[in-house]
Amino acid sequence: MTKTDFSWPDGKKLAISIVVNIEEGSELSIKEGDKKPEPVDELGVALRIPIRNYINESNYAYGINEGARRVFDLLEAREMDCTVTAAALSLERAPALAARIVENGYEVCSHGYRWVHQFSFDEEREREFISKAATSIESTCGARPQGWLSRYLHTDNTHRLLLEEGYSYHMDNLSSDLPFWEEVAMTDGSTKPLLCVPYAIDTNDMKMWTSPSYTPEQWLAYNIQSFDWYLREARELGPRMTSVGLHLRIIGRPGRIWALEKFLDHVDQFRDEVWITSRAKIAESFMSAHPFSGG
Repeated sequence: MTKTDFSWPDGKKLAISIVVNIEEGSELSIKEGDKKPEPVDELGVALRIPIRNYINESNYAYGINEGARRVFDLLEAREMDCTVTAAALSLERAPALAARIVENGYEVCSHGYRWVHQFSFDEEREREFISKAATSIESTCGARPQGWLSRYLHTDNTHRLLLEEGYSYHMDNLSSDLPFWEEVAMTDGSTKPLLCVPYAIDTNDMKMWTSPSYTPEQWLAYNIQSFDWYLREARELGPRMTSVGLHLRIIGRPGRIWALEKFLDHVDQFRDEVWITSRAKIAESFMSAHPFSGG
């Protein structure tokens, strides 16, 4: 790995992106007309019949009702910036939470209109999905989103549709420790640049839902070790970035929130070297240092 040839603002060595995913209230549900309910809950129960899962809906609602307070209290107390990656409908249905996000000046990145899989959408349905999300977030939070994160899978059209809608970056890639440019084929035969600000799932708290044996202690140790290694590389080789993905209904539980608190306290010790910032600011910094030049 070679030494990178640019710097983060103020000479910071490592950019850390704390991503607070807000999906609660937008998940699959029979009451929304979906064919089956959301398959993930604390017990790993996946219902494959069209029956409304009231318990799982309430488990998601816990994230809005209780988890959000704990997560944002920790960030606010330390004056740490973050990116809120939100399914737009979730914020429509939680206006008090949306107001808190706006008051703190957090970036709101689009996670679709609802937290559903878009990989089966035809082009027109996906275009409407992407546009509706941007319009909704602008209405709820006062600014159109710059960034986008699909729910795991996307189509061959997704990134072209993002450019058509005015998005400037996406998170649908895990392949790098720094942003990078992609050339997207447009319908007129031309190509246009779209910045990728890579995400990470190994440091994501979702693993404590999908793997019940994965404990908060393990999540904390893994994230601290990851952070420390990134900082070590950044000191030796130049700027790096790392991401930590959080969910209100997961890390916001009392038995897990302490692990986030300890992780943030660890990061807080390195403020002189670490840029705790939004993905939009990371994108802007990289674009300024490395404007797209083709190829």
